Amino acid sequence: MPEALVPARLAFGADGTPRSDVYDDPYHSAGGGPAQAEHVFLRGAGLPARWQGRDRFTILELGFGFGLAFLVAWQAWRHDPKRCARLHFASLEKHPFSAQDLAVLHATCPGLAPLAEELRAAWPALVPGFHRLSFEGGAVVLTLALGDVADTLPQFALAADALFLDGFSPAKNPAMWSQAVMRQLARLAAPGAVAATWSVAAVVREGLRDAGFVAQKRRGFARKSEMLVAQLVPRRVERGGAPGFPGRRALVVGAGLAGAAACERLAARHWEVTLLERHPVTAAEASGNHAGAFHPVLTPDDSLFARLTRAAYLYALRQWSALEGLSWNQCGLLQLARDGDEASAQRRALEALAPPPGFAQLLDAAQAGKVAGVSLCAGGLWFPESGWIQPRSLVNALLAACGDRLRPRLQCEVAALSFEGGAWIARDARGTVLGEAPVVVLANAADALRLSPQPSIRLRRVRGQLSLVPGIAGLRAVVLRGGMALPAVDGLSAIGASYDIDDEDPAPRVDSHAGNLQRLERVLPGAGAGLDPAQLEGRVAFRATVRDRVPLAGALQDPRGPGLYAASAYGSRGLIWAGLAGELLASMLQGEPLPLERKLVAALDPARFALRAARRGAGAALPGATSVPA
Repeated sequence: MPEALVPARLAFGADGTPRSDVYDDPYHSAGGGPAQAEHVFLRGAGLPARWQGRDRFTILELGFGFGLAFLVAWQAWRHDPKRCARLHFASLEKHPFSAQDLAVLHATCPGLAPLAEELRAAWPALVPGFHRLSFEGGAVVLTLALGDVADTLPQFALAADALFLDGFSPAKNPAMWSQAVMRQLARLAAPGAVAATWSVAAVVREGLRDAGFVAQKRRGFARKSEMLVAQLVPRRVERGGAPGFPGRRALVVGAGLAGAAACERLAARHWEVTLLERHPVTAAEASGNHAGAFHPVLTPDDSLFARLTRAAYLYALRQWSALEGLSWNQCGLLQLARDGDEASAQRRALEALAPPPGFAQLLDAAQAGKVAGVSLCAGGLWFPESGWIQPRSLVNALLAACGDRLRPRLQCEVAALSFEGGAWIARDARGTVLGEAPVVVLANAADALRLSPQPSIRLRRVRGQLSLVPGIAGLRAVVLRGGMALPAVDGLSAIGASYDIDDEDPAPRVDSHAGNLQRLERVLPGAGAGLDPAQLEGRVAFRATVRDRVPLAGALQDPRGPGLYAASAYGSRGLIWAGLAGELLASMLQGEPLPLERKLVAALDPARFALRAARRGAGAALPGATSVPA
């Protein structure tokens, strides 16, 4: 469980140089931050020459500070006509600044003003974890890990071509220069990687040497006579993904949220994508609901599920803000406590994470009623940036963003997949070829395992029925309390939803409408008075889930061949799971830095159930061993 973030505070030395009051050390030389970053890091790592003509170049930095090295690298990339096609910059920071404090600090570097303004506009909520920010239409990508180096650095999955070591002085912040950190740098370095740092302290030189780097001193910046440059001795490298698929071509099966998000992320990387959908329209199943809510999850222990959901939620907000044609509203969402135990859990969760008020707050019943616009009988968590979205508008916006790199084929049901000559062939029931490509993404919910059976995975179909009632008077925020009530969307409020396991009835039922009215009574007492369940409109959709409620996003183990991926089992959270899962799959296929911690990537891996079963079996084989449930 990561510790709550402690943001950095503005502080300046007598000469006006920004300083850390935690480490009692300056953020950069008094000779100038941008000039120091250019001399030490860019020139030290051989940039821009080393990225020229390349498809991708990756930089890993220790100590983001207020972003000087990133901004200087971005500016150099922008001004270089021979620049790489895609620049990845990964960095970590234990004490990040607020966006307001960044503005003060960036004002001291007027030459970086336009880029600094873009960075602040995209600045994430100060909560632990990985945050992926995109600039220049996705050509410049910042993956920012907020947390302690000991926790965050081992969670990166990437192959860095350059390493910027910019922590505070080893005497002031020894944790940033430990031997464990140096070993992680060696793990994350690509062949030929070059590390650069302003520090020439013996502990730094020896740490790099022991980790497999060959270091040499060079002329330092301003009054500092020396700096350090080090190159990794050639070795095997762990990369963020395993590409090797020719032609950048993919088939995506399923034109709902999962499929549309995968298409958009692949098309953004210049893949040619064929989308196969069995229905005559897109978003025909669960993605066609009237509207749905989106929000993060808070737990007292900041569980894996909470961390995954938080990362997906924050990624979704950034992605949606860049799309055109969406129908959504960040009207805020209240998660009301159902009883005293839940109220206590909410309080402990907020205290543990200590998020900024713009991310989450705890409100009493009166405060909650004020933001919701209606009288409420309980307080709870308030997520100011959450709200509702119409899923079909999201699907259409994602597909439109693909442009001419997408070839949609509707009313094409894939009956079988075969692997022939290094490519997957999709055929219909008559044997007609619907498409072929080296990569297939199965984004067709519970039907995915029909095309690639996975004995270790049990996908379940859950029937969910939404009810539509006349717009609830006064309600201006989404409210949850063992059920959901949305403000009016196109004149109707969506309520519900049922959660019927192993129920295959596709038609709306009166008993499900009655159940949704009971849920509405728990959420907003009296709001459903006089409504007849037999007269309500509604919609049934089937959601796919697995037993741990975490999606399947990653490579499928299929004996027929490589290149088969899953984007499935999103359950009732497809609205926020889809975007980040699509980014993860695209990053894997491109061999790019992954957008999530390795632990979270492992949690999404479709092979996780087989791995757990194997571990249980190995444990049971040992004398006296006890099997541990997954």
